[in-house]
Amino acid sequence: MRFIPWITLVLAAVLALNPVGLDFLRGTFWSGEQLSRNIAQPIVFIVIAILVALALIEMLVRYWRLR
Repeated sequence: MRFIPWITLVLAAVLALNPVGLDFLRGTFWSGEQLSRNIAQPIVFIVIAILVALALIEMLVRYWRLR
C-alpha cells in the first residue's frame, strides 16, 4: 500500500480526463478515418508506456526511501 504511485496515477487521470484528452482518445480508437487512427494510436501507446515507466520509477524511489 505504501508503494502505490499516486502521483503518476493523478497525472494520468489529468491527461486522460480533460476535454482535449478525451477527444484525442475518442479519435484514436473510434474515428471513422483509418489515417487518423494510424497516426494517433502510436502516440497514445507511447504516452501509456511513458506513464508506466514513471510509475515504476516512482515505486522504486518510494521503496528506496522507506528502506
